[in-house]
Amino acid sequence: MKKMESHAPAKGKAALPAATGKDLWDYLTKVKYQKSFTLWPGKGKLYKGTEPHGALLTTYVNKPALAAIKGKKGTMPADAIIVKENYMPDKKLAAITVMYKVAGYNPEVGDWFWAKYTPGGKVEAEGKSGMADMCIGCHGKAKGNDFLFTGQLK
Repeated sequence: MKKMESHAPAKGKAALPAATGKDLWDYLTKVKYQKSFTLWPGKGKLYKGTEPHGALLTTYVNKPALAAIKGKKGTMPADAIIVKENYMPDKKLAAITVMYKVAGYNPEVGDWFWAKYTPGGKVEAEGKSGMADMCIGCHGKAKGNDFLFTGQLK
């Protein structure tokens, strides 16, 4: 797997992570994504989901992703991070799935790095192979929307 170097931070901000499941999780924990990221516009907490994610979903986006959504840019910029909390019908957190756009990481699929975590942060899938192949295969159906199903970027 190709490991990307972490990005230099803006003054007072955490450096963006390398494209590894561990580094990405460490970053999300450090920045407290549930507080520092924004809910996907138009989506509240615990909205109705679809398989394979979960019966209920909560989706957070960082500032670069939010700007692309609001600006109807058509694609997400490098450094966009989308965190999807996947819940069971009883509202129990089942998994956390993340898409992280890293310039040059995987051009065939929009440079997205894919990761899936247990609720406790253990990496279940990451990168370009293994279970992440399932993520890529399904999200490939939304190639015209930068591989995203949650909402339109245009």
